[in-house]
Amino acid sequence: MNKNELIGAVADVSGLSRSDATKAVEGVFETITGALSKGDEVRLVGFGTFSVAKRKASTGRNPRTGEPMTIKASTQPKFKAGKGLKDAVN
Repeated sequence: MNKNELIGAVADVSGLSRSDATKAVEGVFETITGALSKGDEVRLVGFGTFSVAKRKASTGRNPRTGEPMTIKASTQPKFKAGKGLKDAVN
């Protein structure tokens, strides 16, 4: 399912117009992104938790040349599925 299909499904399930569903889905994405960029955690009970993890700098190898290179430290978004989502999938 891509983003447009998600918006269509939200519109069908909720009874919203497609433009209102688009605003709702975009709003959810923007809110989660904003919270993660501040370092906050977004916990949706029964669905899952969005969080941010810090990665340390490390040394890797360039796959083409084989020479060592440093990989910078970074922050990565993470998602951990909740019990309700796990149960729905299994």
